[in-house]
Amino acid sequence: MGTIVGGAVRTAPRPTRRSRRIIWAAAASALVLFTVVTARVFVWPDLRPLPDRVDAIIELAGPGDDSRDQVALDLARQHRAPVLVQSTIPGDARCLPAVQGVTIECFHALPNTTRGEARYIGQLAEQRHWTSVILVTTPDQAWRARLRVSRCFDGQIYNATAHLPFWMWFRQIPYQWFASAKALTIERGC
Repeated sequence: MGTIVGGAVRTAPRPTRRSRRIIWAAAASALVLFTVVTARVFVWPDLRPLPDRVDAIIELAGPGDDSRDQVALDLARQHRAPVLVQSTIPGDARCLPAVQGVTIECFHALPNTTRGEARYIGQLAEQRHWTSVILVTTPDQAWRARLRVSRCFDGQIYNATAHLPFWMWFRQIPYQWFASAKALTIERGC
């Protein structure tokens, strides 16, 4: 559609071959950047080595619960902490099985979100004078869980990640982008 200037119809100039190449190059660059950030933050997060001992192991609820349970129990059997705390969702009737020499506890976060879990962890850590924890998550949640918990707990936070089944990645990547953006912009406090 054009505009009328002095009785003549003037049409907008068509994009040149060069401008189309610039647009495609910018789009391709944005896609590559998005893919690299997604891979680095959600698929292969940068995790610090786990220490031999912390005050508590905390398993967060979420996809891949069976794998999370196994990682949390393996850490407890290695006696990395005297306490293993498991976040469960409403309706879960079971807590993790006993591990000799380790106290196992369960809780339901309110709200039932990573932010709710972080608040509970902060309260528990303050009551019990914890200075270090290992969070058991899946790789996609590790960065955001650490961010959320660090806002409620000022001690050392380590992550141990459990396997996330392949088919869950298609849901989790968009979810984690959205949830991370919300944590960085809207819900910035504990």
